[in-house]
Amino acid sequence: MIHDDRTLQEQARAVGEAFLARGLSLAVAESCTGGLLAKVVTDGGGASAWFERGLVVYSNAAKQELLGVRGAVIQEAGAVSEAVAEALAGGLLGQAPVTHGVAITGVAGPEGGSPEKPVGTVWIGWGAPEGVDAERFCFSGDRDAVRRASVAAALDGLLQRCRGQV
Repeated sequence: MIHDDRTLQEQARAVGEAFLARGLSLAVAESCTGGLLAKVVTDGGGASAWFERGLVVYSNAAKQELLGVRGAVIQEAGAVSEAVAEALAGGLLGQAPVTHGVAITGVAGPEGGSPEKPVGTVWIGWGAPEGVDAERFCFSGDRDAVRRASVAAALDGLLQRCRGQV
């Protein structure tokens, strides 16, 4: 599936409408997407009513300093892992005055992959009052395709959680 700007913006608009209708708010932490999720969310007007902040935590140091991810977690599980995605999402809830957080960490390519975590491996973590969870994805395509697919999956997961479907 191709995730062009228009499609991603439509997804973000649907998330925004759902969040507004329920009085919810959002913060995001991005690694491999480098701010693309925050960009998509803020492309349309009115995001300031429900979107609070976005952090690009590209380095391991940024993950630790800005969102409190323990160095031991990164060392043991790796930056691209369920544990780190969950820690990032949980860190957002602890640091930002929001009801929901979403975190993306992965290997967008073209290099950086390994047999255990090939290019296209992405973990997305979602945080909400009910708790924190994460899901692993394996996207195909070039760097841009992996990043866009990651944003689409993050938005889809937010909408599902907002609607009580997860």
